[in-house]
Amino acid sequence: MCSMEKIHAFLLILLSVSRASCDSHSLCYYFIGVSGPGSGLPVVSIVEYVDDKQIDLYVTDVGRTVPVAPWMKENETPEYWERDTRRKKKNDALFRYEMNKMLTRFNFTQGFHYIQAIQCCELRDDGSTTGRELYTFDDKELMFYDPQSVTFIPTMAQAQIITQRWNSPDLRFGELVKNYLENECIEKLKRFVEYGREDLERRVQPKVKVSGRESGDVTKLHCLVYGFHPRAVDVRWMKNGVDDVPTYETTHVLPNPDGTYQIRVSVDVISNEVDTYLCYVDHSSLEEPLLVPWVPKRGSLLVVIISLVVVILLVGAGIAAGVFLCRKNIGGYKAANTANHPLT
Repeated sequence: MCSMEKIHAFLLILLSVSRASCDSHSLCYYFIGVSGPGSGLPVVSIVEYVDDKQIDLYVTDVGRTVPVAPWMKENETPEYWERDTRRKKKNDALFRYEMNKMLTRFNFTQGFHYIQAIQCCELRDDGSTTGRELYTFDDKELMFYDPQSVTFIPTMAQAQIITQRWNSPDLRFGELVKNYLENECIEKLKRFVEYGREDLERRVQPKVKVSGRESGDVTKLHCLVYGFHPRAVDVRWMKNGVDDVPTYETTHVLPNPDGTYQIRVSVDVISNEVDTYLCYVDHSSLEEPLLVPWVPKRGSLLVVIISLVVVILLVGAGIAAGVFLCRKNIGGYKAANTANHPLT
């Protein structure tokens, strides 16, 4: 797997837990720092996203910010990209410094380890704003920025030293975070959204395919949802039109070559001719959620009729008209006026 493919794999994991509500917009920075030779990854990678669209990329090996979204390249000046490169070079050096310190605290002298940071600010459709910042070490939460206390909170013992330093009266990084979230980040987000509004607010309805494979008394049901945009989606199985079925397997929301997305949700159920199963799909492109029944190939006409009746009753009762809330764990800040914070 090449370096860019590995970075993409990391980002799929990050993006799978980073979803803005359907009528909001977010500006997010994803930092990945790795240790250990032979990984094939740049030491530091920094990627920016507006909603689910990557707008640029910086990696140590290249040493400069490269625009990715066409509407960013067309609208921002060469001076902007030069300033952004200088800032990210500083981030690169400081991020590596903090990562080396962290490896010492964990007493790791060899092997592959990585630190990830997610920074986001979000502008909601009602005009309110929010944001958070989260750090992980080897995919375990390390520390986070708390907007209530305007400080960094350690969630691992090894992060206590760095949070004490960042919270100290000399640095007060929390105040820089607060200023960034409430001002600069939101201003940049508004500008970027105007650049790419047509692309960002494109709505493509999902297609749904359900299937099942029987093995003894157990049937594994699959619900494949594909061809939708934007990426935020709610997919789940329902039993007898009411109960949610515990998910057996859920893939990450994966990109398609045409810019749309796909996801598959699978469950194991006990085979019988009484219970009916529906795949529930809600998306911002839909006026009402989709309810797609699974009908066993060897099922009786009664099973088919029951499945259809359940769908009709749900739609008629208005249950299907409920609009789902897309959740998003976000983190975000980037201080504009300090050379000390590793993500500035």
